[in-house]
Order: sequence, then structure tokens, then C-alpha cells
Amino acid sequence: MTKDISIYSLGLLILFIIPLIITSIFLKLDIIKKTFFSIFKMCIQLFLVSLYLNYIFTLNNRFINLLYLLIMIIIATLNVANNSNLKLKKFIFYIFISIAFSQVLTLFIFNKFIINLSNIFDAKYIIAVGGMLLGNEISGTIITLNSLYNEVSKKEEKYLFLLTIGANKLEALQESIKISILSSITPTIASMSAIGIVSLPGMMTGQILAGSIPTTAIKYQIAIMLAILNAKFISSILIIIFFNKKCFTPYSLLDKEYFK
Repeated sequence: MTKDISIYSLGLLILFIIPLIITSIFLKLDIIKKTFFSIFKMCIQLFLVSLYLNYIFTLNNRFINLLYLLIMIIIATLNVANNSNLKLKKFIFYIFISIAFSQVLTLFIFNKFIINLSNIFDAKYIIAVGGMLLGNEISGTIITLNSLYNEVSKKEEKYLFLLTIGANKLEALQESIKISILSSITPTIASMSAIGIVSLPGMMTGQILAGSIPTTAIKYQIAIMLAILNAKFISSILIIIFFNKKCFTPYSLLDKEYFK
């Protein structure tokens, strides 16, 4: 059983941000107010989450669990749309499909075949594992979209030249697609190579604090890292496919109607 943290101990967390406060005052970084507001907002949100998650975990109704997962995916979709170069109304459906498909497929494989759950809709796994996957899918999808758009825009002359000499659109975009995929998944691959020696990641640490033996915690960490890599890759590939189909004119030029 994980040892609880008292309210008094939580108050002592101020020790972690004293160096930031001192540095901000000395260098006039002007981030103290923003930092405290973010911490306050985080605490309120997390305590509210804990209240309704306790209820959801106790109830553990598959329809409520799936509804909550849907809400998570919708929020993730809006987050991606608001942080990319694409217009919200024009492309939001395709972002939703990319994230939802990779999320549902990865969760199904993870719960059904990796964890071997009798109830693949178990709230703890649907919400907790789903949340970890979505957090990584958000960053991966944003990076993929922005990287692809920036690469195509920056190399538009080269892209058009390749089209004029007979290359099809996919061939002309191959270099940009390669860069955008690598930009998305390289951080995950790099973090995987450092796990265990350089860092003890969240899933493994949580399992150990909850009382699991290190061997079990390691198995879960390996499983979640490969699940994250799979989810990020699938969502990146899907968003690239939709980008290529929807964000170009019939003449294979970038359709400015789709971009901010």
C-alpha cells in the first residue's frame, strides 16, 4: 500500500520552487505569478479529478467508462487542433479519427492480449492507461502536423519542381513525411533507450509505490512504452494520410483554406 502524503507535507512542496522564485527575482524573469497560478490550477483540477475518479472506479460501468474515454479523446482532439497550424472547423474531424482509432486499437490490444483482462472496459485500465496514451498522442500529433506543414511550406519550390518532372504527390512529399514521422516518434524511442539506467519512468514508479515487485513493474513499463510508441505512430500515419488527402487542391498545391 502506498504511503499517504499529509496536507502539511504537501505544503512543504514550496521548497521545490524556492530556487525558481529566487532566480526569478534576481533575473527578473517575471514568472512567479504565472507559476503559482499554474500550481493552484493544477491542484484544483487534480483534486476534482480524484473525486469523480473514485466514483467512476467504484461504479466501474463499461458505458460510463467508454463515455469518459470519449470525452478524453474529444479534449485531446481540441488540444491538438488549437496547437496546430490548421483551422479548427476544417480539420477537427480528421484529427479526432486519427487519435480515436489509434487510442481504441492500442487500448484493445493492451487490455485484451497484453494484460489479459476479463473485462477490457475496466475503469482503471481504460482511464489510466488511456490517459497516458492520449498525453503522448497529443504531443506526437501536434509535432507531426506542424512539422509536415513547415517542411512542405519551407520546401514548396522543391516540391513543385518534383511535381513538374513527373513525381506524384506522395513521391514529392516523401522527404517531408519522413521528417514529420521522425520528429514525432524519435523522442519516445530516445526515452526508451534511457529507461532503467538514466530514469525510472512513471508507470514503473507507480507500480513500485503501489506495492508491486520490481519485476512486475518492469513488465508493465515495457508494455506501456511499446503501447505509447504504437499509438503515436498510428496517429501520426493517419494524420499524414488525412493531411495529404484534404490539405491540397486538385492541382496538388497547399489549400490555404485549411491553414490559419
